[in-house]
Amino acid sequence: MTSNSTPPGLARFNALEEHAAHAALHEACAATAWVKRLLAARPYATADDLYAASDAAMAELTAEDLAEAMAGHPPIGRPKPGDPTSAREQRGMAGASEELKAEMLELNLAYQDRFGHVFLICATGRTGEQMRDAVKERIGNSPEQEREIVRIELGKINRIRLARIVEEEA
Repeated sequence: MTSNSTPPGLARFNALEEHAAHAALHEACAATAWVKRLLAARPYATADDLYAASDAAMAELTAEDLAEAMAGHPPIGRPKPGDPTSAREQRGMAGASEELKAEMLELNLAYQDRFGHVFLICATGRTGEQMRDAVKERIGNSPEQEREIVRIELGKINRIRLARIVEEEA
């Protein structure tokens, strides 16, 4: 493969019918505005073009769009049953002690009471302790600060999920 050829996974994504591409993107991020922006910019020549489009779309999401995106994410420590994506992303909590899991549940509830949505963090590669420490640190933020942190964390999650689409083998 030459450096200027489209990766096979990206070529497959570019070739998908509109409804299939919409479904793939919606699985990556539940924000309809984000999905529509990425669909409208197809085809993508490179993975970097796709990531840049994702970043640009994330930057323009309204508070309502961010709420829609967050609604697609289960609380940390409670991945959706039968959902390999959330289970994989939250692997750091899988081996956590019952004490840490209980503490995380309590913190999740306190965070949700304060901000009105789930605690969102790019959990990939993080330990349960790191996620606990992050929610403890962030719970003191203003709603405005937290919304921008959530936007950044969602952007990281979206890039990881888009990379899985781009890197898929046939």
